[in-house]
Amino acid sequence: MEIVFVGLPIDRDEVEEALEAAFELDGEVTGAGSGMGRCHLDLEVAESLDAAVALERLQRVLSELGIAGCATTNVSE
Repeated sequence: MEIVFVGLPIDRDEVEEALEAAFELDGEVTGAGSGMGRCHLDLEVAESLDAAVALERLQRVLSELGIAGCATTNVSE
């Protein structure tokens, strides 16, 4: 999945570290980029993890960091 941020108020590395900790063996950040006032993280999630569980976990991390409002998630299969 791709998480796109507009107006991210914290460092992107902080988000990456929080996602890595939350997903542990179920996923990893495999890419990142920034430009034109946006940045993104690519999160690869294990096929064995239910998509709804993965999205819930992602939303929990974004909410805990206070950045859910500036994030959009694109899920690809």
